[in-house]
Amino acid sequence: MSLDQPSDRPHDRLARLLAGEMDQVNHLIRDRMASEHAPRIPEVTAHLVEAGGKRLRPMLTLAAARMCGYSGVNHVKLAATVEFIHTATLLHDDVVDESAQRRGRATANLLWDNKSSVLVGDYLFARSFQIMVETDSLRVMDILADASATIAEGEVLQLTAAQNLATDEAIYLQVIRGKTAALFAAACEVGGVVAGASEEQVAALRDYGDALGISFQIVDDLLDYDGDAGATGKNVGDDFRERKLTLPVIKAVAQANDEERAFWQRVIEKGRQEEGDLDQALGLLHRHGAMEATRTDALMWAGRAKGALQAFPAGEIKDMLDDLADFVVARAH
Repeated sequence: MSLDQPSDRPHDRLARLLAGEMDQVNHLIRDRMASEHAPRIPEVTAHLVEAGGKRLRPMLTLAAARMCGYSGVNHVKLAATVEFIHTATLLHDDVVDESAQRRGRATANLLWDNKSSVLVGDYLFARSFQIMVETDSLRVMDILADASATIAEGEVLQLTAAQNLATDEAIYLQVIRGKTAALFAAACEVGGVVAGASEEQVAALRDYGDALGISFQIVDDLLDYDGDAGATGKNVGDDFRERKLTLPVIKAVAQANDEERAFWQRVIEKGRQEEGDLDQALGLLHRHGAMEATRTDALMWAGRAKGALQAFPAGEIKDMLDDLADFVVARAH
């Protein structure tokens, strides 16, 4: 099947296969984002939750549980937990980044205010822990609590690393492992744990989610310089304007001459950006092959994700998860 046709995209096929369980997840999300005393909570949450996101992370939890033969209901609760954690981080991220657009729509902090976004994000974090407690699994709580701490740690690390030209690829990997891959890994891992999978398979699911999340974020960072704003829901060059030192720029800086390094210091470290700087940055990225090298890294991580799935027997869900790793990179034509 071609990945170019919308109906053939792996996450769309996965969504159709898991439609019944995802309906339960969505019902639980709507039920638990309600607030008797603070109506702004469901208003802000609904704006983001109903914005048409792919629900990829909760689907990974459901897919992992089903691939491991689970037939209970706790995977639905864990999928909702994962989505609440994800939504909370988005609300907080948009405040930190001073973003005006998310998934092609105005951000909550723009429509309401920063205080509402931060506090509603806090509420969703609390809600997520209430739901995960209902599974009566200390191991699940340990995994998701660790992931939540790692996400916050990654975001704080990014604050100091993003505008420092000394940031190298190892630090970048640590940042994206925190801000993105940690939740992908946890989403997959708890699906295996709740299903009672073997330790080998639980570890494989964690490794799959970690590698998929890293590949996903690398491609997102690549698309910021080489994407279609209509398709991504973000303006091309947002990371540049926000002075984020992402992988394409890190690769270009590593090969920069003195004049080029001075340019990067001015626009990233000092934040003195002028008209035409984005075009100059794009020129430097292409001159040093930084875009292609970034794409190669994303392909490598996608390959690692697919390799982790070898711990599972052949099956429909395994094939879809395998295709999903390919599709994540295929987004970066």
